[in-house]
Amino acid sequence: MEKRWKTTRPKPELLIPAKDLEVLRTAVNFGADAVYIGGEAFSLRAKARNFSPDDMREGIAYAHERGVRVHVAANIYAHNQDLDEAKSYFEFLEGIRPDAVLIADPGMFMLAREHCPGIPIHISTQANSTNYGTFRFWHSLGASRVVCARELSLREIAQIRENTPGDLEIEAFIHGAMCISYSGRCLLSAWFTGRDANRGACTHPCRWKYAVAEESRPGEYLPVEENERGTYIFNSRDLCMIDHLPELARAGIDSLKIEGRMKTALYVASITRAYRRAIDDYLESDEKYTAGMDWYRREIRKCTYRDFTTGFYFGRPDTQSMVYTDNTYSSDAVFLGIVEEVREEAGDAPGSVVIHQKNKFSVGDTIEIMRPDGKDRQARVLGMRGGDGEPVTCAPHPGERIRLFLDAQACEGDLLRAVR
Repeated sequence: MEKRWKTTRPKPELLIPAKDLEVLRTAVNFGADAVYIGGEAFSLRAKARNFSPDDMREGIAYAHERGVRVHVAANIYAHNQDLDEAKSYFEFLEGIRPDAVLIADPGMFMLAREHCPGIPIHISTQANSTNYGTFRFWHSLGASRVVCARELSLREIAQIRENTPGDLEIEAFIHGAMCISYSGRCLLSAWFTGRDANRGACTHPCRWKYAVAEESRPGEYLPVEENERGTYIFNSRDLCMIDHLPELARAGIDSLKIEGRMKTALYVASITRAYRRAIDDYLESDEKYTAGMDWYRREIRKCTYRDFTTGFYFGRPDTQSMVYTDNTYSSDAVFLGIVEEVREEAGDAPGSVVIHQKNKFSVGDTIEIMRPDGKDRQARVLGMRGGDGEPVTCAPHPGERIRLFLDAQACEGDLLRAVR
C-alpha cells in the first residue's frame, strides 16, 4: 500500500484528552491511539477534575489492556516550592509506568530524567519550540518527542521534519481551543486574578469582554465595536483541521493532538470518532476521505464548539478569520449520559440501561444511541425509574442514577444524546 503519512510510523497517533476516568474510558472506546491526562498537581489544567493516584493506576491499566497509550502532563512552569514535591511525583510515575510524561520547564525536565528515567519525555507546546535547532536541542538531552508551538505553519513543520533525527517524533494540535497568548504562555490571568496560567490556574480572561479607557478619563469606557454583542479582541476561534489531513500528512506529523482536558465525555467521543474515521479513511484512499467529509463535519458539530479556524497552519491568519466575536459555545447535541449497565430482565423493553444522567430529558423523548462503531440509532424513551426505583416522567437533576427503558438496544459504553 502507498505510504500516505510521511513519518516513520505506519500511521499517525490520534492523541485525545481526558479529564477523568469516565472520559479516559470513552476516549479509549471511541478510537484513541493514546490519551493524555493530568494528575492532581503539575499539569496546566488545575480546574479539571484530574486523576488521583488510584485513578491514574486504573486508567493506565484500562488503556494498556486495550492497546492504548497514556501520557501524563507535568508541564507547569515550576517555582522553587514545587521542586521537592515534583521529585516524589516523578518517582510515583516511574512506578506506574505511563507511556510518556509531558514537560515544559527545563528544571522539571532534569528532575524527570533523574527520578523517572524509564519513561519517555515529551516536550510540551508551552516550551515554545519553533525551529529545528530547538527540536534538536531537546533530542540531544533525551526527549523522544516535541510538541510544536501553535504559531508554526505546516511549511515550517515540514522543514523541521526534514532537519531532525528520524527517531524524534513531532506532535501538533489539530483541534480545539486556542490560547491567544504566545504558545499558551498567558500573563493576563495572573495579572487580573492572581491565578497563574503557567502553573495550571488559568481563569480564561481571553474570553472576557473588553473596552478601551483613556488614562485622563478614569471610569469612561470606549467600546471597540465588532458587533452589537460587544468586543472580544482576545477570543480565538477553535482550531479544526478535519478538512486538511493530506496537508498534515505531508508535513510529517507523528501525533495528531486534540485539545480539551476540561471537556465532557460527549465532546471527547464525538471528536475522537470523527477524527478516527477521517484518518482511517484517508489512509485507505483520497476518495473515501472526501466522501466522508460531510459526516465528519456534522459529527464535530454535535459537541460544544466555537466557530472554527485553521490557526497558523497556512500562514499568519487575519483577525477576521481568527477572532470569535462572542463568548458562547454552539452545539448540535445535548449529552444525556453514558450507558453504565445493561439489564436484560423478562418483560423489559428492548433497551433497559442504567446511566448517571447529565442533562434533563423526559419519557416520550426521542434520543440517539451513539456507538463507537458509528452505527448510531434512534430510540424512544418508554419509561424511567429514579434512584429509589420509583417510576418518574423526567430526569431533571444532573448526576442522578436513572434506569431507562428504550425501544432500541444499547450496549455498555454507548453514549446517549439528544440531537437538535
